[in-house]
Amino acid sequence: MKQLFTLTLSVLLAFAVYAQEPVSATKGVTYGAGTTAEGVIPVADMEKKMENDKFSGKVSGKVVEVCQEKGCWMKVEKSNGETMMVKFKDYKYFMPKDIVGKEVVLDGEASVKEVPVKQLQHYAKDAGKSEEEIKKIKEPKKELQFVAKGVLVL
Repeated sequence: MKQLFTLTLSVLLAFAVYAQEPVSATKGVTYGAGTTAEGVIPVADMEKKMENDKFSGKVSGKVVEVCQEKGCWMKVEKSNGETMMVKFKDYKYFMPKDIVGKEVVLDGEASVKEVPVKQLQHYAKDAGKSEEEIKKIKEPKKELQFVAKGVLVL
């Protein structure tokens, strides 16, 4: 019986270790396809390098908001005080809800998109905004969006 308990405990511990997100050599936690800080540029530099409102590569920035429903999106601060919406490729992974203020490295593609009112209201609801604030959203908004295949939280 004692051997069975030891074996079961060992198997459970092995699963717990391998279930963790891998830690990169940059000291941080990766999500999705993972990434490193090698070759990263700040969000402000990305905006300057965009061609035809598109960019592909790695950018870094500070998280200012995370979806409080599931962690299915986050917003990263831009140099002008506005934010960039970050979604995750194919909706395959989510972010922790408590990473506001942390620096992240995003690996993926950015583009400028027009977001419909209904979607903006959905984001506001996910962010925990009041019904009053949500009802004030009455016009679509053009915004910079990033679809990340991998994220490194530093």
